[in-house]
Amino acid sequence: MNKSIAVIDLFAGPGGLGEGFSALTRPELDRPFRIGLSIEKDYYAHRTLQLRSFFRQFSVKKVPEVYYRYLRGEIGFAALGKRYPYEMDAATQEAWRAELGVTDQNAVDQRIAAALVGADKWVLIGGPPCQAYSLVGRSRNGGTNPDDARLYLYREYLRIIATHSPAVFIMENVKGLLSSRINNELIFDKILSDLRCPTTAINNSPAVPSENEYNLFSLVNRSSETASGWKELDPRDFIIRSEEYGIPQARHRVIILGVRKDESTSGVGVLTPSAQLVANEILKGLPRLRSGLSKAKDNWIAWRSALTQYPVCAKDSVSKLVWDVIGKQPFEECARGADFIGTPAGQMSDDLSSWFIDDRICGVCNHSSRGHMIEDLHRYLFAACYAQINGRSPTLQEFPEELLPNHKNVGRAINGGYFEDRFRVQVSARPSTTITSHIAKDGHYYIHPDPTQCRSLTVREAARLQTFPDNYFFEGPRTEQYKQVGNAVPPLLARQIAKIVFNVLHTG
Repeated sequence: MNKSIAVIDLFAGPGGLGEGFSALTRPELDRPFRIGLSIEKDYYAHRTLQLRSFFRQFSVKKVPEVYYRYLRGEIGFAALGKRYPYEMDAATQEAWRAELGVTDQNAVDQRIAAALVGADKWVLIGGPPCQAYSLVGRSRNGGTNPDDARLYLYREYLRIIATHSPAVFIMENVKGLLSSRINNELIFDKILSDLRCPTTAINNSPAVPSENEYNLFSLVNRSSETASGWKELDPRDFIIRSEEYGIPQARHRVIILGVRKDESTSGVGVLTPSAQLVANEILKGLPRLRSGLSKAKDNWIAWRSALTQYPVCAKDSVSKLVWDVIGKQPFEECARGADFIGTPAGQMSDDLSSWFIDDRICGVCNHSSRGHMIEDLHRYLFAACYAQINGRSPTLQEFPEELLPNHKNVGRAINGGYFEDRFRVQVSARPSTTITSHIAKDGHYYIHPDPTQCRSLTVREAARLQTFPDNYFFEGPRTEQYKQVGNAVPPLLARQIAKIVFNVLHTG
């Protein structure tokens, strides 16, 4: 196999899975995978996909300066296509805004066929929207709703497998999928059964051998062949704990590898555990920002003054550190950032710099802080100082009484109820907690570890923890950028998965 392998990305989001596959390099074939088609319904995520596809039309060292001018806000999006019409047309063909399950299936099939150009060995990646499966979503909605259309979007993924027979597929979803039930039956058992025999499942026909049956594999627990076939895996074997594989985030997701039965499975492997990356290593070098003040006049002087209103005067170690931080705040202006700021990111370790840093940006993108109420600034300040001393985020029980929010559920939380970690700081010496789309609505769960900045994470910081390179630009208003980052698969994890898929397709 000496040609690049086509990849079709469904429910692509901003393209984390696709980025990992397209970023894999091999000596025998510089970039063995090419994204043939990415399908995404969200307007801003689609714009992000289209821009990244434009970037990939060029070799890494030959990305034109016009791309970086766009990142810096010096030119508009239309200028990219005007200067490079062929490459923008290719990007537009690759990134398709469509809603699977709603868009006409014939149109979907035609676009996939056109992208594959008759290829037999190709890869399908992606996963259906996961909100309906998430544990938090289910607790808020009173359980799994059998009428929620999102529960059945995997069947569109399944239909495409049945129709187009990829040699390999990768399906990703939230861990809550394992415990979701409808009518007291586990959804995951049904999904595994369907994925093994997609044609049978789609046609509701008796289980008879077909050309596109699949063996399913865990990417972290090696399967073994028995006389009766492949060993049955425990559903938990499909959970990937990202922090165990060099991702600076405790992100636990279900990921299934499917290999068509006429393909050799001798190349199937598992991910290789690696040393933990921690938040401080990944956030290192990003320009320092202050938060904004919401519901109050916002400027540097007012922000600094707000910190001095910290209401706790105790003499414990955390309080002493808080007041030390307040006293050492510099008198010079500290910026809040923007979609582009002209302060270049500082260097990281060599191996991390090669992935994250791009000096041609001449600054940092998607790096602006949110506004917070003064009372929340004080809580963030306490939480970050507490974490520096204790190596963990405080629970609400450990907050001084003066800092407790005036909320009806506070008493319940203090007694060990829901949301006792209502204010969660990311600890410098640990991987971050899971970056989710919820970060768009609530910064309380994503407090920056540096108490001098006293704020929640920016989009770029969240993107770093998700392992997106700094030259990966997220389109849209900041809230939409957060959603895209939170919904993505970490590209560095996807690149490791792509290596396993490459070996499957080049063995036997």
